[in-house]
Amino acid sequence: MKTAVATMVALTFGASLALAQTSGGNAGAGGASSTTGTTSKDQETPPLKGANSFTEGEAKSRAEARGFSDIKDLKKDSEGIWRGSAMQGGKQVQIAVDYKGNVVTASQ
Repeated sequence: MKTAVATMVALTFGASLALAQTSGGNAGAGGASSTTGTTSKDQETPPLKGANSFTEGEAKSRAEARGFSDIKDLKKDSEGIWRGSAMQGGKQVQIAVDYKGNVVTASQ
């Protein structure tokens, strides 16, 4: 009897996990549906504007962790985005680090 109850609990738990993973239809990276036609902050393209609490050193560390090197001239702009130059794949690029820690190549 205990085995039957344990099996039933396990099956119920497994089914609820499977349902939780599949509900939501065409959910994108942020869990929001990509077919709604609305734009939320999670669906905006980085770099995102916002109050950035990263120090210059933290922004540089984020960029280094994503493969950028020789990071120079990082300055926080009026939109809260750290911008500067770096090397990537042997080429100099402009980078941006937003308040969420996203690091992207960007034009200044």
